[in-house]
Amino acid sequence: MSLSVTPQFALTDDERALLPSDADVESYAEHGWYLSKRLFTDDEVDELLAASERYYAGERDRGLPVRPPKLAYWDPSKGEVQRHNDYVHYEHDGLARLLRKPLIGAVAAALARTDEIRVFQSTLIYKPPIAAEPTNVVPWHFDKHYWSTCTSDRMLTAFIPFHDCGEEMGTITMVDGSHRWREIGRDDSMTRHFAEREARDLDRLLADNAAYNGAEVVKVPMIIPKGHMSFHHCRTYHGSPSNRSGLPRRTISFHLQDGQNAYRKFVLSTGEVLAYNHDVLVRLLADGRPDYSDPEFCPVLWRNPRRPADGHHPQEV
Repeated sequence: MSLSVTPQFALTDDERALLPSDADVESYAEHGWYLSKRLFTDDEVDELLAASERYYAGERDRGLPVRPPKLAYWDPSKGEVQRHNDYVHYEHDGLARLLRKPLIGAVAAALARTDEIRVFQSTLIYKPPIAAEPTNVVPWHFDKHYWSTCTSDRMLTAFIPFHDCGEEMGTITMVDGSHRWREIGRDDSMTRHFAEREARDLDRLLADNAAYNGAEVVKVPMIIPKGHMSFHHCRTYHGSPSNRSGLPRRTISFHLQDGQNAYRKFVLSTGEVLAYNHDVLVRLLADGRPDYSDPEFCPVLWRNPRRPADGHHPQEV
């Protein structure tokens, strides 16, 4: 089988210098999170901010063909709550152009130890500077619970602020090493988004899982300079406190999947088949499964330029 170089995924020497070192990859495997080097220039971050403002003003390059049942989609009628808007990488080309920078995918691929990274989801987030706003507090959770229809346990998330982001702004906070814990107390409710759960229940679940694993709950706030971003494993517990800074906290939560990820049928105890929002949007494979490699909604962000060009998606081989 011949090898072909894919120019759009090739990195410059300067970009390769920004990849995680072997020690960084080992640290991610141990701790479940990674604080990147400077992956965006100031101009690129400012472009993201400007594009997000145009998005909030109503600019769209395309709309979703149908509205998924659990779509997060803030609009001005909802007021000054924490804003969440899914699928911004699909709807808005100005945001997508920067999010699809191959370097981000290459960093994720190094951490996940995979040859391909695809977009899974992107959520534009705005945390207003209102310390007492209840929606500003994100309780402890991990993302894999909401991705139970995915086969992979190597998925990860890049958290991308549009400014310096520290504790006063309510930055994302990781529970160190929690991705390596054995899980207890799982039931159907764990597949529901944290916004649909009681925070005290999630706090108790975190404490119970830590105790079961004989682990201490070590909370690590991500202090992220402008142009940098954090990455976390899909099973790393994380959350964030309120924004006390006086300025809005503006970010994108960029969820990523390795090339081996595919849809799997996940049946709840009621007999109901769990659905992710993608399942009504993406194309279907020949056997009727939703295709989580659909290039319209889950485009390839980075692929090893020396990977065999066999023309097949992993789940189709």
